[in-house]
Order: sequence, then structure tokens, then C-alpha cells
Amino acid sequence: MDRQQEFVLRTIEERDVRFVRLWFTDVVGSLKSVALAPAEVEGAFEEGLGFDGSSIEGLARVFESDMLAQPDPATFQILPWRGETEQTSRMFCDILTPDGEPSAADPRNVLKRTLAKAADMGFTCYTHPEIEFYLLKSQEPGPDGAPIPVDEGGYFDHVPGGVAQDFRRTAVTMLESVGISVEFSHHEAGPGQNEIDLRYADALQTADNIMTFRTVIKEVALQQGTYATFMPKPFTAHPGSGMHTHFSLFEGDTNAFFEAGAEFQLSETARQFIAGILKHAHEFTAVTNQFVNSYKRLWGGGEAPSYLSWGHNNRSALVRVPLYKPGKGQSARIEYRGIDSAANPYLAYAVLLGAGLKGIEEGYQLPAAAEDDIWSLSSAERRAMGHDPLPASLHDAIRSMEESELMPQILGEQVFEHFLRNKRAEWQDYRLQVTAYELQRNLGIL
Repeated sequence: MDRQQEFVLRTIEERDVRFVRLWFTDVVGSLKSVALAPAEVEGAFEEGLGFDGSSIEGLARVFESDMLAQPDPATFQILPWRGETEQTSRMFCDILTPDGEPSAADPRNVLKRTLAKAADMGFTCYTHPEIEFYLLKSQEPGPDGAPIPVDEGGYFDHVPGGVAQDFRRTAVTMLESVGISVEFSHHEAGPGQNEIDLRYADALQTADNIMTFRTVIKEVALQQGTYATFMPKPFTAHPGSGMHTHFSLFEGDTNAFFEAGAEFQLSETARQFIAGILKHAHEFTAVTNQFVNSYKRLWGGGEAPSYLSWGHNNRSALVRVPLYKPGKGQSARIEYRGIDSAANPYLAYAVLLGAGLKGIEEGYQLPAAAEDDIWSLSSAERRAMGHDPLPASLHDAIRSMEESELMPQILGEQVFEHFLRNKRAEWQDYRLQVTAYELQRNLGIL
């Protein structure tokens, strides 16, 4: 037994932890949980916990349903919202096959494989997400069918006595109590919309943190009599919720994206990484923007990037290179602005990183940076500049992903097929629906 496992067992005993929750995700990033008695934790470390994988979306086929959940002791945390008595803790799990091999269908393992490839190329990947969400008065819509936000605040607004202010303070305190470092938090542009930015960490830890973050935000909201949603576009007239993520690659202690004196201080490695993301973005958009509603955000304005482009401090670009600060070469990074807050972070980071690594491997050439506001250009101007559109709908994104050679390599055939199957079913359900929009527009005149 290693030291981390010993620490977990000792902490469970000393803190009188009564329940140990084992967490993992399905193929679309829904959190799964099973509570383990403290006496069973040591056995779970050694042998894993058996469960029926065929009942989890995308995890196993019926004829190979037996799976094992192996807790990762490095992810052990006490869950503060469960109270001080009869304490509850959690650990993330790796999913194994019955013979102890990593499951090809485990989203966490997909990201681990991609990070292992980066390590083979000499890189460590760090990520820093900016997570947006809406805080609503309740899950129930108002009389007009639209959600009801907790306030009418706007970007960076300080709302005296505001619900969101108290909410963010409680949420940040709770996040830090489970080991998630927060950089800053503020009111976003939409009414009731908030943003909390997590401090940079390695990509696997960030993905684990995002799953915990969503749970904390929803728990705090319920405690305060409100409702938090990570739906990409809950309001027609207000901005959607993105999860802009900053990426940097390090070679040892050196930032591989920084080159003093180069244009925007960007190294050739960084330029090839961006080129890889742009070249393959239409293939992975179904993963980074996985719901029908995601495309209402991408094409609904409100600073959502809709075209393949990159730029220096250009917020209309899909990939943004933040402003360089003299003497801060270690902070050189790129920001991908397309991903939304409802993505499966394990798969989303795997495809983004995998596309960037492909660009480095193949020596992709980066086109010229976009200096204009891309949203204000005409279609002809965008075409002339090479700013091709991202998929316009989940259907288009599915088609692009189906034709990709790179995505099954990154995701593995099993995750690739299960993910597409899930998304095809969602699109089929959606296109059969008669919406309120159609009834309001057509029923009285047709």
C-alpha cells in the first residue's frame, strides 16, 4: 500500500468519515457516484469496486458489463456541504476491466492517454478554465416560459446586498476547502450570470476540479434557495455560458509556448499547437459543444466565437493569445474560447490537446492573425480571410466528427462510437420536437 492510500485510510479513521463516495463520469460527463463504507475502502484500493458498466452511458456493452472502479487516493477530499457530523468524502475513480486493465471507455483514461502522449513528446500540459453559469430564482420557468435570473446585474457589477455576491463568497470558500484554488470571481454580462476562474493546474487535475466545481456550485445554490445552471444558452436575449480555457505546454520548468522577440512572444511550438486546434476544430466541436443548445450559444452573439480564427488579444477570435506582460514569459499561453460550460472536461481537454499535439507533430503552418472584429465582417470578407465557420448545429458537428480520422485516434474507437451514438439520438429527439417558436410563428397564420 502506498503513502497516499495510507493517508486516506488514516484520515477516514481520524475524522470519523462515515461515507466515502467514489466518483466517475459517463461519456457525456454526467457525474456518477457510489457510497462506500469506510471498512471497504482498503479493498477498493487493492481490487477496485465491481459494478455493472452496461448501465452507464457509453461505458460497456451488455456482453462485457462487469467493470471495476479503482479510487485515486490523490483525489481524496472531505465534502464540506455534507456537514461536520457523519462526514462524507469523495475520490475520483479510474475505470478498469475485470482483468485490471484501464477501460478504453473511461473518459478520465482518454485524457490520461493524451497526457501520456504529450509526456512522450516532452510536454506537461497546464490548463486554467474560466467557468460561466447562470444563477436562477428556481428551476421552474416564469410565466413567459423563460428562466428567472436572481438579479439584473451586468458585467463586473457590484450589486449591494445582491444574492449572487453572497453566493460567490460561499461557493469560493467551499471550493477552496476541497482543495480547488480560485483566481477570481465576478458577475458576468447576463442577468444572474456569474464567472469563477480556477487557478491553473495540470489538465487531469483541472478536469477533476471542474466536475467537483459543478457539484459545489449546484449544492451552494440549493442551500441558498436558488438554482445554478451550466446550460450553454438558457436565455434568447442574453449571452451564453462558456468555459474559456487557457493552455500552456511546459518542457520541464520552461514554458514551451514562449519565445522572446518572436511575434506576440509566441514560439514555433505554440504556433503549431494553435494551427492544430484550428485545423481540427470542426472535427472536435461535437465534443467541446455537445448539446443541441450549445449551438444557440455559438451562433447567438454575446462574444461567442463562431469562426476559425486566432488573434492577439482579439476576443472575437476562436483562439486568443492573451496580452504579453514583460518579464512574465512563464505565463505565455493560448486561450480556446469555443468550449462551453456543459462539456465533458475529460474528453474536451483530450481533443483540444490532441489536436494541438498533432499540429506540433506535423509542423502545421499557422495562418495570419485576425486583427479585425470577426463578427463585424461580411461573409465574403470572412471567406476571403479564411475564417471558415464552426459547425452551425449539433447535426453539422456530428457529421464533421464522423468524417474525422484524428478523433477516433484521440478518443479511442469505443468512446468515439458511444459518444456519436448518444449525440445522434439527441439530434433525432430534437428534430422531432414542435417548439413554442414554431407554434407562435405559424399556428395563427397557416
